[in-house]
Amino acid sequence: MSGETVTRLDRFEAPYRREITLDNVEFESGMRLLRITIREGRRFTILDVDASTAARWGSALANWAEQAG
Repeated sequence: MSGETVTRLDRFEAPYRREITLDNVEFESGMRLLRITIREGRRFTILDVDASTAARWGSALANWAEQAG
């Protein structure tokens, strides 16, 4: 997309042949979002989340991972 700068943060494989990509996206306005792309075969799910949403989601994921394993 035009008007945005995308910086790759991470890319990794997940179970069931899924691929997850995390990108920092900075718009011309200065707004920054975390873009989460989940690829499942030919299907893509793309989520753009703000910092507070990413922090809450990350905390929930870390808590789950700690308890699960």
